[in-house]
Amino acid sequence: MIDTHCHFEIEDKNAFQKELQEIKESGVSKIIVSCCTKKEQQENIPLLKKQENVYLALGYHPEEANQITDKDIQELKEKIKETPTCVAIGEIGLDYHYTKENKQEQQKLFEQQLSLAKELNLSVVIHSRDATEDTINILKKYPVKGVIHCFTGSLETAKIYIQMGFLLGIGGVITFKNSHLKEVVKEIPLSSIVLETDSPYLAPHPYRGKKNSPKYLKEIAETIKNVKNIDILEVQEITDKNAIETFDLL
Repeated sequence: MIDTHCHFEIEDKNAFQKELQEIKESGVSKIIVSCCTKKEQQENIPLLKKQENVYLALGYHPEEANQITDKDIQELKEKIKETPTCVAIGEIGLDYHYTKENKQEQQKLFEQQLSLAKELNLSVVIHSRDATEDTINILKKYPVKGVIHCFTGSLETAKIYIQMGFLLGIGGVITFKNSHLKEVVKEIPLSSIVLETDSPYLAPHPYRGKKNSPKYLKEIAETIKNVKNIDILEVQEITDKNAIETFDLL
């Protein structure tokens, strides 16, 4: 299985190597690590780009919008070019959950990075929270492919994104007891889904409330299997194929 979206705070290199081994033993063959702040990029890229079967998504999260300059975008372009294992620009997008006061700054940053993805022919990983309409309208302006990260929206929204050519990243939320996401996933094709943990956040049941890890990806796959009443191997094979094609994984 492939975890298409996770995060790491690498404070202890030995502990990190141990976790990578545990992830491998859990059946996860590849992971894509999102580095979407300056701090994450500075601290994580040098180590992560040396790891086998570890890929990177580099970009600036919408929460960074007030701090990112045009110079930072140019430097991001150079970082991507210098990192052969970078397979996407992300996570990027819009987040109006805590504030809408900097909508213009968020939208500018989003469009700058979409333009960069088009220029570099890279996939994008989209973060959209309480900003669905603006996200869709902006994405329509750019011929890019990628994943709607941590999708938890309605079936109607899912169909719009799928029609636009995007995959939906399904994570731990689908395992929650009263999650409406089960009904959405039941109605959409497996060919439009990739698996993700978003670790260390949003741990799936029965680990909810604990620190998440890519090694819990199987819980998400098992839930999708049950929701769609199909074999677990079908979930693994098709979501892996989707991830490999979208991110051009080796």
